[in-house]
Amino acid sequence: MKNKRLYALWVLILFTYQSINAQYHSNLPASKWVDSVYKSLSKDQRIAQLIIVRAHSNKGADHIAAVAGDIKKYNVGALCFFQGGPIRQANLTNYYQQLAKTPLMITIDGEYGLGMRLDSVIKFPYQMTVGAVADTALAYEMGLAVGRQHKRLGVHVNYAPVVDINNNPNNPVIGFRSFGEDKYKVARMGVAYMRGMQDAGIMASAKHFPGHGDVAVDSHLDLPVINKTMDQLQELELYPFKELIKAGVQSVMIGHLFVPAIDNTAHRGTSISKNAVTGLLRDQLGFRGLTFTDALEMKGVAKYFPGGTIAVEALIAGNDMLCLPESVPGTIQAVNEAIKKKRLNWKELEAKVKRVLLAKYNLGLYHLDPVNTSHLTEDLNEATNPVREKIARQALTVVKLINPDGFRNDFFARPLTGKKVAYVGFNDNGSTALAQQLQQDLNADIYYIRYKDAAGQGGTIVKKVLAGKYDAVILGFHDVALRKGSTNFGISQAALQSWQQLNQNNAVTLVFGNPLSLGSFCMAKSLVAAYEDDAVFQRVAADWLASRFNASGTLPVTVCNWKYGTGVIQKGTDVSYMQPIGDARFAAVDSIAEEGIKKKAYPGCVVLAAKDGQIVYHKAFGNYAYDSLGATALNSIFDLASVTKVSATTVSVMKLYEEGKIDLKKKLEDYLPWTKKTSKAKLTLEDIILHQAGMVPFIPFYKQTLNPDGTVQQELYRNAATQGFTTQVARNLYIRDDYKDTIWKTILESPVEAPGKKYIYSDNDFWFLGKIVEAISKMPLETYVQKTFYEPMHMTTTGYHPLERFPLARIMPTENETGFRNQLIWGTVHDEGAALGGGVAGHAGLFSDAYDLGKLYQMLLNGGELNGQRFLRWETIQYFTGYHSAISRRGYGFDKPEKDHAISNDPYPSKYASLQTYGHTGFTGTCVWVDPKYNIVYIFLSNRVYPTRNSPGLGRLSIRGHIQDALYKALIPSL
Repeated sequence: MKNKRLYALWVLILFTYQSINAQYHSNLPASKWVDSVYKSLSKDQRIAQLIIVRAHSNKGADHIAAVAGDIKKYNVGALCFFQGGPIRQANLTNYYQQLAKTPLMITIDGEYGLGMRLDSVIKFPYQMTVGAVADTALAYEMGLAVGRQHKRLGVHVNYAPVVDINNNPNNPVIGFRSFGEDKYKVARMGVAYMRGMQDAGIMASAKHFPGHGDVAVDSHLDLPVINKTMDQLQELELYPFKELIKAGVQSVMIGHLFVPAIDNTAHRGTSISKNAVTGLLRDQLGFRGLTFTDALEMKGVAKYFPGGTIAVEALIAGNDMLCLPESVPGTIQAVNEAIKKKRLNWKELEAKVKRVLLAKYNLGLYHLDPVNTSHLTEDLNEATNPVREKIARQALTVVKLINPDGFRNDFFARPLTGKKVAYVGFNDNGSTALAQQLQQDLNADIYYIRYKDAAGQGGTIVKKVLAGKYDAVILGFHDVALRKGSTNFGISQAALQSWQQLNQNNAVTLVFGNPLSLGSFCMAKSLVAAYEDDAVFQRVAADWLASRFNASGTLPVTVCNWKYGTGVIQKGTDVSYMQPIGDARFAAVDSIAEEGIKKKAYPGCVVLAAKDGQIVYHKAFGNYAYDSLGATALNSIFDLASVTKVSATTVSVMKLYEEGKIDLKKKLEDYLPWTKKTSKAKLTLEDIILHQAGMVPFIPFYKQTLNPDGTVQQELYRNAATQGFTTQVARNLYIRDDYKDTIWKTILESPVEAPGKKYIYSDNDFWFLGKIVEAISKMPLETYVQKTFYEPMHMTTTGYHPLERFPLARIMPTENETGFRNQLIWGTVHDEGAALGGGVAGHAGLFSDAYDLGKLYQMLLNGGELNGQRFLRWETIQYFTGYHSAISRRGYGFDKPEKDHAISNDPYPSKYASLQTYGHTGFTGTCVWVDPKYNIVYIFLSNRVYPTRNSPGLGRLSIRGHIQDALYKALIPSL
């Protein structure tokens, strides 16, 4: 009986396909048409024009009858289509339009095209995939194609683009729907996508205002809370909306978010907040288009305002259209009651209804033709795959390349033709388009490991692959879920165990899915984000492996230690890491950094700045050397020189201090008994950490190891590590292991001048402090600081002995030294004393990239906490970073501005740094400064000692200070 009823209904729908009321065919100008339609409506029908009801084309007769009833009885203004099929939706659209007194606005949530909702329609790429592309023209092309697709089906409004910034990887509802984490790119891509759709005659809708990216709760289930200041919202979340409003977006969808900085009324979501819709969006941002609420049936708001009450609250807030209220009659009744109670008035409602009718006119609904179903599905799919292929090629992101031979990478000196290649596909479905293409192109051997397989089953495949002696192994991860959930994007632990065994220097891992899933592959030797998992994206990946094009995509989000904007840009067989595109505010920073390279102050540098806990600037300049060697990258690792003093030794002392294991008032002999009966025994730790213990600044230990002609003494050195000579000083140079005793004997016998009465900056002070950390912790300094700080903070590049963990290509060279090691110092510590001591010392020896180093100093700025884990107490940080000397500017371990900074003609470290600032500089051309007054972390890393330490440009040009000032002026315009 039910099937007969549905059949009869479809016969009626197909019959009504032939005609739509002639009243929609009008030659009236806009204002007259709007007034004419408005006057023809009863008051209840006018209210109903503001209501959008749910429509499906895959539900039965009861659903169709209910939608038809809302149209005939109440004259609702719009439909929002969900799941179904294109022919069925077209027929229903024609049927519903025939029933309507006023033409219906047909809307759909099609962020990545109609394939998001309809069967037999191919999806366009996800917005996050588009966010990996550099060229906004492709976003426009996709928007234009999506718009034409919607227009072909009789859809007038697409609730897209999403311009939420994906700055919370745990967001359960946005994720792959966002263009990414970079607000500038989100805005650029959002504007381009919007213009494409609107040029096709479709209304775009920027959502979810005021920004749904930084939440951890799904608003379908509850009301997410965003605890940010208004300044923070203006700086980040609101930025893309401002740009789209300036560019002419025709509508905005208001999200269900609780943002106390906008409206702190209990349970008052932004969608029903007058402060948000009228005060912020309309009055402050000047938006004059149409506003839609997000679905009012969503529990985030519906649980607090049931029935028609939520619709009234939404209209009072300033919204025009009510998306999916619980009940049409209930909404009309509640609005009428609100009018009687003078919570709403007809003047306000008339303005809303006429704004909706004007939008309908501008969308062509005054002259409505039925949707033609002939060749409809073919037409809807016509442009999709060509656009998908273009985006797949430009999005493909080489995240990491391992360079086993320095800058040459034999594996990626493609093509792979003629090499023995294996492909291991991780999925649940077996054969893939990628496998087929690799067999065809490279005659690859094919293996599959299913996620549901036990570790032992995967292990059998692993053994076969490892025994195959392949030149190259392609590891492809497929069937990757869109969201992480509790199953890690669907990637099983057993599969990851197999991957870890196969992840060797000859392997490249390709992940076909949400780039946030790359978090499982942080230790990949070589890693490629391919973003989506269909035949188009897989064949594009195969084309890349077969050298048919070079990769140019960049990560749209931060994963592991790869910041958004990172990507290996290929030119032939050469590669360089892509930088995130900056913003005009920082043009002066760019100019100063580039000027330093032009004037030979350094061959390469990386600058990082964070404000209020967010990285606002991160850029690399120049090359490893003036004659290239390779481009400086965001993840290039630098010799930090004396920045080691604060980044390793001082923070270790701080930790032991707050644990009650160090007393700065005690003497050296209290912690290092072997100093007794020397001139160092009675020195207090306080004088030592303030550099006023009176020790000599520097001891050139290496000179004692040289012959009169400058060559090294053969009895002390070997060219390779042998028994008794395992302490590496440089490449092919090892000193006798017991020479460390000579170093300490020399330090102990060195003179001391007026302890506590004179400031003498000395490396020797920190030689001793490093030893104190070791004596108390019962661990080598490098182990203690690694376990206490670097490992739990995931500072993977920070540490001593970088060559034990990274290829040479990741490390910046320092000096082409003559007079001692007589070689380019590259990968081993530049400081001669630290080198003779085995590469680890309290004053030098630490290496890091800027991003990881920034984590440590953000922790200090946060008061000792990072990512929910506490490392130090706020009181400890305040104590060590304050002024503590009457004869110098020093804090405990940390350098600080001069106390007369405000009146100085040459303020240090920069003009705008506050007296709360603390940090340090390094001889190799590095610095880090933290300013709690302005919540800024600034890091500058360079190799200014290349090719010689006698390069004066960095200091003479005051580049570090000038960049710091330029950052202050960009971030704090009032200075």
